[in-house]
Amino acid sequence: MATGYGEILRARHAVRLLVGTLVGRLPNATAPIAMVLFVRDQGGTYSLAGALAAVYGVANAVGQPVLGRLIDLRGQPRVQLPAAVVSALAMSWFAFAGTGSPAAAYGSVALAGLFTPPLEGGLRALWPSVLPREEQVHVAYAMDAIAQEVMFTVGPLLVTLCVSLWSPGAALVVLNVIGVLGALSVVVSKPSREWRSAPREAHWLGALRSPGLLALLAAFLFIGLALGSITVAAVSYADGHGGDAVYGWMMAAIGLGALVGGAVYGARQWSGAAEVRLRRLVALLALCYVPLTLVPGPVPMVLLTVVAGVFLAPAIACAFIVVDRHAPRGTVTEAFSWLVTTFMVGASAGTAVAGPVVEWGGTRWGFAVPGATGTVALLVLLATARVLAQPRTAGRVALSSENDPNRAVEPRFSSGDRA
Repeated sequence: MATGYGEILRARHAVRLLVGTLVGRLPNATAPIAMVLFVRDQGGTYSLAGALAAVYGVANAVGQPVLGRLIDLRGQPRVQLPAAVVSALAMSWFAFAGTGSPAAAYGSVALAGLFTPPLEGGLRALWPSVLPREEQVHVAYAMDAIAQEVMFTVGPLLVTLCVSLWSPGAALVVLNVIGVLGALSVVVSKPSREWRSAPREAHWLGALRSPGLLALLAAFLFIGLALGSITVAAVSYADGHGGDAVYGWMMAAIGLGALVGGAVYGARQWSGAAEVRLRRLVALLALCYVPLTLVPGPVPMVLLTVVAGVFLAPAIACAFIVVDRHAPRGTVTEAFSWLVTTFMVGASAGTAVAGPVVEWGGTRWGFAVPGATGTVALLVLLATARVLAQPRTAGRVALSSENDPNRAVEPRFSSGDRA
């Protein structure tokens, strides 16, 4: 296991791109909790904090695929860094202006969310140009999924550290400045500067004209919904079994399970079609959600949440491979950004769905939601198996200033057009 990951980390530029991307994404990972703490410090209500966080999330979901398409058209440095700067300035304005003017507060967080740079999709587009072998790229996808879990675990701790040292407003500013530095580290690197998207067919749907990608996005909408519903059901469970400490342990346990699962998955070379493997992983993911409905005592419940997280990172890593196989030429960054957006929208919907379910049927029914939605995700993949079995063909695209402004070929293994 260590050998496989070590090969990737020893590759030139790999560590810089991975760390820079994670640091650049800190503002996005910490924004919800940082905004809640800031609004509370300003004397605002939790309703206002939740509404601001929702606006930020919706704007983020809209901006990611739009910026991803611009990256495919114009390259990474011209989009990633300006977007990071605008997002940081907007969030800093929110921190300095406060919540005195609701219109200004909503506008600033919406702008910050809309211009959050799609560093996550950008990194996955860069891996084929950094790593020499396709199997190494697949391992890098798994490492990327693992790193996400680390970021979403460490991020809230950094927020609380900044708040304790300074203030919630200072935490917003500092984390966004750090995010800009992370984005800067990525875009000035040689792989990012030299990366160019493949020639693309001009089409208003962009990546969404791929039936296989649409099928994948539909499935991951429900996987995101499952994950979002767990967070609400866990709050309900913790209220009757020890409070915030138990809730913290349950959330950490899901992250731990994902870390372990992702590490094991990435350490092995897998044969066969990624689409078939993804169906198996989603089936196991849905199956591992079912025992949560037993709602035992705190210790066994934490262990069950570890199991519930084991197949999450492998499913995400495998989905990255499927995205690469089905994204139309010249739309790889946009396609990865759509996966991120769909997952986020699903998670937000999950929290909205689980709340009324818990109020109606109690904690047990709340934990039934992830098992049910995970099963729906599997049914979507099964129903679209024929579509997913037909990855996009490379095809021939006539070069012009409209569909190939970069005058270069994107490095990809699935199409064989290595730069």
